[in-house]
Amino acid sequence: MAANDTISDMLTRIRNACMVKHQQTQVPSTKMTRSIAKVLQEEGFIGNYEETGEGVHKYLSIALKYQGKGRQPVIGTLKRVSRPGLRVYSKRKDIPRVLGGIGIAIVSTSHGVMTDREARRQGVGGEILCYVW
Repeated sequence: MAANDTISDMLTRIRNACMVKHQQTQVPSTKMTRSIAKVLQEEGFIGNYEETGEGVHKYLSIALKYQGKGRQPVIGTLKRVSRPGLRVYSKRKDIPRVLGGIGIAIVSTSHGVMTDREARRQGVGGEILCYVW
C-alpha cells in the first residue's frame, strides 16, 4: 500500500485497532512514524513499539494500551492537523493547548518531533502534526 501521507495512515491504523480492541497494530516504519511512536510512548498513550521486517518492508509493531474493566483505549481521539494539502505551522507563542493541557499536540520542530509542552519549554515552533487525547 503506497500511501502518500504516512502520518495519516499511521493515525488511522492506530484509531481502527483501538476501536476493535486489538493488542497491537503495525504501521510502515519511517523516520517520522518512529518519532511519533516515541512521543506517544513517552506520554503513555501506547505501550512499547518495535521495528520488524527488513529493507523497504519495515514495520513498527505498536502495542496499544487499554484501561479499566471495559478496556477503554487510552487514546480517545487522534486528530490529524497538518496534512499534505494544508500544512499548519505555529510560532512558539501560538502553539495550541489541547483540551486545556489534558491532551497533547505532536509538533515537528527543528529540534525533532515533540509534544506541545516540550516545544514551549524549548521555545521552538513548528508544524502541528496531530492532536491526541
